[in-house]
Amino acid sequence: MDELTIPARFNGPPDSGNGGYACGRLAAGIKGPAEVELRAPPPLERVLTVERDGETLVALDGDVLVARARPAEVALELPAAVSLERAEEASRAGYERWSSAHPFPSCVVCGPERPWPDGLGVYPGALDEGGLFASVWLPEESLAHGGDEGSVPAECVWAALDCPTSAPVANFGEGPPIVLASLAASLERPAAVGEPHVIVSWPLELDGRKRRAGAALFDSGGELVACARALWIELRRE
Repeated sequence: MDELTIPARFNGPPDSGNGGYACGRLAAGIKGPAEVELRAPPPLERVLTVERDGETLVALDGDVLVARARPAEVALELPAAVSLERAEEASRAGYERWSSAHPFPSCVVCGPERPWPDGLGVYPGALDEGGLFASVWLPEESLAHGGDEGSVPAECVWAALDCPTSAPVANFGEGPPIVLASLAASLERPAAVGEPHVIVSWPLELDGRKRRAGAALFDSGGELVACARALWIELRRE
């Protein structure tokens, strides 16, 4: 991998790439589980240079360091899978919450202005126990373009894991927005196009402006597809 470009479709904030998608694109050059640190907003539709230093990959926009990826262990105590019915109910409530105070409503993963299938349509809603959130994700056919027939490209799985980790630690109109600083993910098996999946997310740690959370992606049979841990940073108050 010598370069990568984030397509305009896969934005997070209006003028930059979705953090999870960008992380997944760079992590494609790492064998096995990886952690990607975002150092600058990933630009859209601009070629980024990718350089390798041992086991580490960096993505550069000219002289600007955009992201750094390295092998990582993703050690998490995972919750049990949630039924599709419960996740659908949580998603309906989550959509109402995300629609009311979303800082980036055009986000390809969770933005209410990007209805499925243009967006991924992932709207995490709270469950009744332990700070857990759940959402349904139905990967649609256009995501598999250019990949293995019937399976979702890894970068789209990373994207689907990204936004749900924000839900348990976001401010939702009661404080500054939070932005993704790093994401580590372990992909256990392919996610299937056309199959409903369930994403469960939960808080890990709140430390001032730093917010850590985890997420797990399950297939329709309750088998683990992927898991992730994320670090979010609350933007400074003006």
